[in-house]
Amino acid sequence: MAAASSELLTGWCLFGLSLLAILAFCWVYVRKYQSRRESEVISTITAIFALAIALITSALLPVDIFLVSYMKNQNGTFKEWADANVTRQIEDTVLYGYYTLYSIILFSVFLWIPFVYFYYEEKDEDDTSTCSQFQTALKYTLGFLMVCAVLLLIGAFVPLDVPQKRNSTEWEKVKFLFEELGSSHGLAALSFSISSLTLIGMLAAVTYTAYGMSALPLNLIKGTRSPTYERLENTEDIEEVEQHILRIKSKQCKDGRPLPTRDRRNLQQLEERLRILRRRERHLEFIEKSCWTKFCGAMRPLKIIWGVFFILVALLFTISLFLSNLDKALHSAGINSGFIILGTNLTNPLNMLLPVLQTVFPLDYILITTIIMYFIFTSMAGIRNMGIWFFWIRLYKIRRGKTRPQALLFLCMILLLIVLHTSYMIYSLAPQYVMYGSQKYLVQRNMTLVDGQPGNVTTYVPKVCDADAPEDQCTITRTYLFLHKFWFFSAAYYFGNWAFIAVFLIGLIVSCCKGKKSVIEGEVDEDDSDISDDEPCVYYG
Repeated sequence: MAAASSELLTGWCLFGLSLLAILAFCWVYVRKYQSRRESEVISTITAIFALAIALITSALLPVDIFLVSYMKNQNGTFKEWADANVTRQIEDTVLYGYYTLYSIILFSVFLWIPFVYFYYEEKDEDDTSTCSQFQTALKYTLGFLMVCAVLLLIGAFVPLDVPQKRNSTEWEKVKFLFEELGSSHGLAALSFSISSLTLIGMLAAVTYTAYGMSALPLNLIKGTRSPTYERLENTEDIEEVEQHILRIKSKQCKDGRPLPTRDRRNLQQLEERLRILRRRERHLEFIEKSCWTKFCGAMRPLKIIWGVFFILVALLFTISLFLSNLDKALHSAGINSGFIILGTNLTNPLNMLLPVLQTVFPLDYILITTIIMYFIFTSMAGIRNMGIWFFWIRLYKIRRGKTRPQALLFLCMILLLIVLHTSYMIYSLAPQYVMYGSQKYLVQRNMTLVDGQPGNVTTYVPKVCDADAPEDQCTITRTYLFLHKFWFFSAAYYFGNWAFIAVFLIGLIVSCCKGKKSVIEGEVDEDDSDISDDEPCVYYG
């Protein structure tokens, strides 16, 4: 029992260290993007908390796998302390961790973040009082609470029976998975609500992460245009626009009559363009003289190396995801089971690598953390390149040091949902590892020869846990059971993976065809005000 406590303590200590690292990362990340001019304490704390709770939840995945793996020896036998009661205790501890974190996520998504967002949205109105802001924010937040209540009610009473099929043995195993996590209405309601949010996260991942996985490495490889050359072009554009403005104004001076409507409209457009070009001139002048630009130029070879590394990682993920989805298409029980596959028939590189790394603690934990952070950075690259859109309307731009409080909340909400989906993405990349870790079980084997003499000898050899393992010999992770509580969500995730692969390939082609970005890409737009020049950002390139 002391050994069991030691193993459990090791896992949770590792989780605690991850917690501290996550909080530090979230603070730096949010502070990096928030506007220095419009920053608000409450929105900053909310954004940091939302992103942190999502990352903490994802950090529970390797802890879950670590605990189920360390209950067994490499020869396939359970460790002395890992009896049925201790095993259940460890599983319940992880399960309670998921209960707590998922409940906090629901609280954040449906109450805290919407309330803070609408509160500061109302604050933009000059004639509103604090009481009016609070009432309006609460009114809109009630709509989110109603959606949450509907999801919980549907989840509590939706039928979980798996559709029947002829292959009864296979379907009994699938049905066991749905029943293993329990039949509590509260658990089902929580799982349904989180799965609904994960489905939205899947759409965000297909939109932003898939594109970011191609845009980020290719932008690093291609680099940006020279600020000196850009400034020269911009100066020529300024001179050309000024000449057009003078020609139009000269028409009015000749006869003294007002300008025609068409000329007035052209004059207004040219003056607006001149304002933008002069703002670009100020930004380019600042960038050209910046020491950071010179440093980035010196680090150019390193950026190319990182870009090549990131594109290789992206291709590795895509190939692993393709092989995993192909395996489900060929060997799963079908769409009515959510394409659940009980074992691995077509292996992939990550599915082979993670169990090997798990033998050297904590290499697998580091790799999982790296994968999650990779998804975060590629998602951020996609969001920054595309902005936050509602269908065809762009709501917000995400820029270093210039992101408004409302946009920051939107950003962290999207990242929270994407990180929720990463658990299923990691399962898709390494299904065997997420389901069983490095567990093995003993298989009986009969030997017909003993020292050259006829006879029967029974031996037991270890085998990696799979669908054929007895139920009491291999412990399934709580993460896997949470992901597959509802078969129809699993089916949606399966098709989402194909969409993810397609968007990545399209984004790769588009990114290859695009030229180098401007050194001030996205920093000077038509809808910006001139006061934004007061806080130029030096982190270009």
